[in-house]
Amino acid sequence: MRDSRPPQFPDRRRLAGKVAFITGAARGVGRSLATTLAANGADIIALDLCAEPAPGGLTGPPTSADLAGTVHLVEQLGARAVALPGDVRDRPALTAALDEAVRRFGRLDIVCANAGLFRIAPTLEVSDDDWQATIDVNLTGAWNTCRAALPHLIAAGGGSIVITNSTAGLRGAPGAIHYAASKHGVVGLTRTIAKEFGAHQVRCNSVHPTAINTPMIQNEAARRTFAGSASATEAEAASARAARNPLGVDVVEPEDVANAVLWLAGDEARFVTGVSLPVDAGMLVM
Repeated sequence: MRDSRPPQFPDRRRLAGKVAFITGAARGVGRSLATTLAANGADIIALDLCAEPAPGGLTGPPTSADLAGTVHLVEQLGARAVALPGDVRDRPALTAALDEAVRRFGRLDIVCANAGLFRIAPTLEVSDDDWQATIDVNLTGAWNTCRAALPHLIAAGGGSIVITNSTAGLRGAPGAIHYAASKHGVVGLTRTIAKEFGAHQVRCNSVHPTAINTPMIQNEAARRTFAGSASATEAEAASARAARNPLGVDVVEPEDVANAVLWLAGDEARFVTGVSLPVDAGMLVM
């Protein structure tokens, strides 16, 4: 019979001894995930594209220097880290790289499927290439990450998968139908893994942030979408974003997402699986 006593946390570095695999780790939310988990004791396997050509989107591609910067920050926190240049769309290469990193660290306990692509276009102007790239990175990339990691989590006796989703995964997103479709698909992926792999003590959850303070939304195309005007200023876009939630929050910070993931990854959430956790200042209740 499973021990139902509350877990004890003598070491407040609550992820001490654990190893986390993070995709999209070079900057933004991915970097915050890496530093937050490392600050709580986890060693980090950090993967990002770091290659040309980029798959597109609203920001330029992450660079090898970006990924090295994440590794440096993790090591400054006293954790071990390894950088894996790689593409979540290429499952054989992703699997081979992760397998080698797990051999180096000895185990895998936490998976953050965070790599993502955000493109904006009116529905009838979405190109075939934009549609396919968005599905390939956001949905197939999340699947490839989970597929590569699951055997290692099972071998470790269980673990936690947390997929970075979006409020667009739980509601429509005019101007980004391809993004919303990909993120709705990730909800099904999350829930199915939670059901199928619970017997192996593998939990799978997703976090659904509203607009995050990263270059992905701090640009002209995103401002136009949020404010509904090609000539919108950043202040106008910020006001429009704040009006979408009851707390009046313009953007959440990467650390807000990382702190939610930290909880889902740790033993405090040991009986939490299959959930879609909003980090949205209440946007989804409006």
